[in-house]
Amino acid sequence: MASAHTFGKRAAIIVGGADVAGIDEIAYGIWTSRWKARLVGYALRSADKVLAVDPFLKQEAVRRARYDGSNIDCLPTGYDPAFWTPEGSKEDLVVSVAACDSQARLEAKGVPLFLETAMTLPDIRFILVGIHERLIDAVRGRSPQNVEIRGKVSRQELRVLYGRAKVYCQASRIEGLPNAVCEAMLCGCIPVATDVGGMRSAVDGTGMLVPYGDAVRLAGAIMKAMAMREASGHAARRFIEENYPLERRERGLLEAINNLVR
Repeated sequence: MASAHTFGKRAAIIVGGADVAGIDEIAYGIWTSRWKARLVGYALRSADKVLAVDPFLKQEAVRRARYDGSNIDCLPTGYDPAFWTPEGSKEDLVVSVAACDSQARLEAKGVPLFLETAMTLPDIRFILVGIHERLIDAVRGRSPQNVEIRGKVSRQELRVLYGRAKVYCQASRIEGLPNAVCEAMLCGCIPVATDVGGMRSAVDGTGMLVPYGDAVRLAGAIMKAMAMREASGHAARRFIEENYPLERRERGLLEAINNLVR
């Protein structure tokens, strides 16, 4: 940021979930480090424009950087319904994506809560995707038999999984605007998620939100979603198509850039 202004350039920042994260008890996020927090706070306050993908992130940026946030606009992520599309028939399957390469990340993405919840629903199949190879054996070791743990998969493989799953579950402790939730909804999954961050924006009545940390309520929500008709999955797809179009994201980015270079 300082270097951009030194050379007379205007600067913009795009804010995602990780940029406002700071959970001291699990040592997760930029804001758990004093020197990183100072740098990020300075960058947010000094930027000519900050684009947050969800109102929650704007709120957190203002709170953490301790300023009025007058340079922050909300511009949601956009998603491609031509790629993320339902394929095949739905199964009584719950899928979750948690790209995790550390214990802190496992906690932030709610993996222990996901596994605890799956343990209470032994007759339902669960697939957890995205666990790093150095963690995968340990996670498998504490997973119930009805949970399959996978590492990183391709976008095409992920689309197939979403197409099979009736329910997508995101048990995170913190989120911005969760890409996996939105992509799964485009593939006709009924979303069940913890009521944190931008989850409310993404789900917005098309599925169910429960408080973080409550495995009993999360399990109950999954059961309710399993009993819902597939029309609910179609409604979830329509919601993302209508509210998170890729074209709006592209237009918003171009407008922000053009305003900076004028």
